[in-house]
Amino acid sequence: MPVSGRDYPRTWDQFLDWFPDDDACTEYLEELRWPEGMVCPRCASVDEPYRTSRGRLICRHCRHQCTVTAGTIFEKTRTPLRSWLAAVWYITNQKQGVNALGLQRVLGLGSYQTAWAMLHRLRRAMIRPGRERLTGIVEVDESIIGRSVAKSARDQRKTEENKDKILAHRSVVVITVELKEPTGFGRIRLRRVDDNSAASVLPFVKDCIEPGSVVRTDGSWAYHKLQKHGYRRDRTVMLGAAKPDHATMPGVHRVASLLKRWLMGTHQGSVKPKQLDYYLDEFTFRFNRRTSRSRGLLFYRLLHQAVATEPVTYAQIASGSMTCD
Repeated sequence: MPVSGRDYPRTWDQFLDWFPDDDACTEYLEELRWPEGMVCPRCASVDEPYRTSRGRLICRHCRHQCTVTAGTIFEKTRTPLRSWLAAVWYITNQKQGVNALGLQRVLGLGSYQTAWAMLHRLRRAMIRPGRERLTGIVEVDESIIGRSVAKSARDQRKTEENKDKILAHRSVVVITVELKEPTGFGRIRLRRVDDNSAASVLPFVKDCIEPGSVVRTDGSWAYHKLQKHGYRRDRTVMLGAAKPDHATMPGVHRVASLLKRWLMGTHQGSVKPKQLDYYLDEFTFRFNRRTSRSRGLLFYRLLHQAVATEPVTYAQIASGSMTCD
């Protein structure tokens, strides 16, 4: 386990002492990415590299040149590394998260787009590949993220007139929650899917829940093949039941409520479906680490994953459209 004060700063004052300039940040990233020495991306040799005045690293065996940020989310960034590390510290120390405008103001960044792209790059590093699947008793259900159905006659007419536009802003999200005994919630997993059919839901269940676990669901037909895949299904039909839905399956309803509140509060509900997947990753990162007593450890974990995450361009993030959060 990393040690506070040795592997990561304990407080903001200590952060300022550790990272006074970009050179200190570069050295810290090198230790995170290559604890045993630089691993050459061309020949895979491990050794202390030659160093140039421009911060480039030269492999002693094949003379390949690279930098510590090459192949990471920091690749080709024009934002100082000190601002990147400060952004990671700020993001992990805000319990409810931050939006791009807030990050721009805190760091004094020149443009909103820079802060927006930084947040999205960091969101891509919040989920660790190969993470352990959920076990034990796991609740599974779907939730709709987006605009609610119109209630008044006037709203109903507007809904019919703008039906295609409204549907484009609604997404189906599958939620899985690990239950603890006797009470409490463990880890969660979230994923946006095309619809609530078995073809969309079952692959997600297989990816995130360990076979042999008890999967607690409603009466949806989408889960009728769970037993064929090695799961034990605990099925409860909600329609006409004496208990309300949130009492029968408290985990998924609590998480769905918190997710919607977080999207509406921190991001003002302006998250578009094209970017929703990575907001779900951030919510999962925060929820699964909600009991962590060390914010510095979260800073360390996120940076450790950031140097192992492949780079992404601004065009890939935007996907042809911009969203204000």
